[in-house]
Amino acid sequence: MRYILVLFFFTYHLFAYERIIALSPSINEIIYALGDGDKIIGNTKYCNYPENAKTKTKVGGYFSPNLERIVALKPDLVVMLEVTQNVSQKLNKLGIKTKILKLTTLNDIQNSIKDLGEVLNKQQEASKILASIHHELTSIQNIVQDKKILIIIGSYGTIKKRVFVVGQNLYFDDIINLSGNTNALQSKRKGQPVLNIENIIATNPDIVILLSPLREQRGFSIEQIKKPWLNLPINAVKENNIYVADKPYSAIASDRLVYFLRDFKEYLIDVKNK
Repeated sequence: MRYILVLFFFTYHLFAYERIIALSPSINEIIYALGDGDKIIGNTKYCNYPENAKTKTKVGGYFSPNLERIVALKPDLVVMLEVTQNVSQKLNKLGIKTKILKLTTLNDIQNSIKDLGEVLNKQQEASKILASIHHELTSIQNIVQDKKILIIIGSYGTIKKRVFVVGQNLYFDDIINLSGNTNALQSKRKGQPVLNIENIIATNPDIVILLSPLREQRGFSIEQIKKPWLNLPINAVKENNIYVADKPYSAIASDRLVYFLRDFKEYLIDVKNK
């Protein structure tokens, strides 16, 4: 029996990952939340949370990681999203193990946290994160119902001709539906479709949420973010249901999703109380 335990201990440490590179802010944050941030030896220039993540060697940008820099760091695991899976193929040929995650839908996020917890032998930590997300998802249900909610991506003081919004097959859409409401944009366009002002008016949302995670960095006030939207002839303006989600975590698909869910809940409570 003792021999089996020693063998198990040796096998675990043989396959434990000690040099990890994270190729997206979301992945970087999840690894930190699982308790393995100290094993991250490299990440992208957009990985700035937690504070210690800023000190890691930067291996390029979100869509264009530097392959030579990654290889030079001698990682034993590189974790990335599907958008950089071409990098995975190149690294695999060099004998470097990779893990590709998908963080598009709510199920994707939850499954990826679970999968990464198993890969890093952090199942207990992953379970705690998932339980927290589940709790917050439950708390947003049926505060208000049957409201049309439009979420604008990257709103900074102007309504441009091309406005990115949350479409179907995105975790924000899942959150809206789980809350007992509907996405004001109902179309076959998935991800982040582009609308113009006329399209936005046509959706006539009851609630508008402006995702502006870089508000402070770009020097805008909340009033400046809201101002161009207040002239639109939509229900959300008439009922004063325009909200600004300006926290850095507002557009990050990581364990910090729980914070956005709490903010989202406050928006719904505010609508209910009017």
